[in-house]
Amino acid sequence: MAEIEEVAGKEIIVRFDGRRCIHARHCVLTHPDVFLPNVAGEWIHPDAASPAEIAALAHDCPSGAITYERRGGGAGETAPLVNTLRLRENGPLAVNAPLAGAASGYRATLCRCGASKHKPYCDTSHRAAGFIATGEPAEQPSEPLAARDGPLTVTPLKNGPLQLEGNLEIVSGTGRTLSRVTQTYLCRCGGSRNKPYCDGSHRKAGFIAD
Repeated sequence: MAEIEEVAGKEIIVRFDGRRCIHARHCVLTHPDVFLPNVAGEWIHPDAASPAEIAALAHDCPSGAITYERRGGGAGETAPLVNTLRLRENGPLAVNAPLAGAASGYRATLCRCGASKHKPYCDTSHRAAGFIATGEPAEQPSEPLAARDGPLTVTPLKNGPLQLEGNLEIVSGTGRTLSRVTQTYLCRCGGSRNKPYCDGSHRKAGFIAD
C-alpha cells in the first residue's frame, strides 16, 4: 500500500496517510458510504458524500491522516484561531495548529509513550506497551498569550524530548487549560514523572530516537 493514497472525485480529492491513522473506525462509522472497510480494491469513494461533508470529516480527524483538496481551487482547511495540544488519556498528544518542522498539516497525534515506529507520530503502540499517562494533570500558572495562533514548530531532539516552539495552549482531555507557552519540552520517552513535560528521564532510561 502506498504511504499516501489519493482518490479523486468529481469535486474533491481525498488523501489518506496510513502512517498517521490511529482511529480508522471513526471515519468508517461516520461515513461508511465514503470509507469502505475490508474490501478488495478501491475503498475510498469521494463522490458518495458532498464536499462539505468530506471536509467536515477531515477536520474532525485529530491525526491528520485524512486531508482533502477541492477541485477547481475551492477553499481548503484553514488554520485554527487557537493552537492547542490535548492530552489523550494513556495515549498521544493531539495537536491542532499550523505545524512545521518534523510534523506537517494542521492536525497530528504525536507519540509520548516512546514505542511508536513512526515517530514523531503515534501508531497506537501505547496500547501494547501498557502506557499509563493521565489526561488530567495539574494546571500550571501561566499568563494569557499575546497571540494564540501562528506556526508551531515540532522538533524531536535526538534521544530526547519533543521541542515545541510557537504559541500553544496545553489542554486536558476534559478541556481544562493546563498551560500557555511559546516554547516547551514534552516527554516522548514515556518515563517522565512530570508528564506531559520532560524531566530528563530519557537519559536514565537510555531512550534512543532520532
